[in-house]
Amino acid sequence: MTTHKGGCHCGSVQIEIEAPAVIQASRCNCSICNMSGFLHLFVSNKNFRLLKGEEALTTYTFNTGVAQHRFCKHCGIKSYYVPRSHPGGLSINVNCLDPSTLESVEETPFDGRNWEQNISELSPISD
Repeated sequence: MTTHKGGCHCGSVQIEIEAPAVIQASRCNCSICNMSGFLHLFVSNKNFRLLKGEEALTTYTFNTGVAQHRFCKHCGIKSYYVPRSHPGGLSINVNCLDPSTLESVEETPFDGRNWEQNISELSPISD
């Protein structure tokens, strides 16, 4: 396991995760992921630390309201969120991690436009 740091564009939100150096990420084509360019790495809550910025975060929900999309209210970047797909975990935006600790990133496409039919294909939580 490697310690990866990252956060939002303006630096108001800073995170740290424990995950492999070789990342298995999911590229989702649902409306919000496609529009925002979010690249998913699912991690357990125990492997996530919000180092700075709780007060800078705002939450957006839609559709079922289960997923809690956490955005920096200053720069608008979503470095992580609480997904409905992985209870007990978080989805980290690989694009928001410092690339110096990433050995490689392998992207797997995920058909999030048809979420209910494909949810079993999502990668598991990195533990």
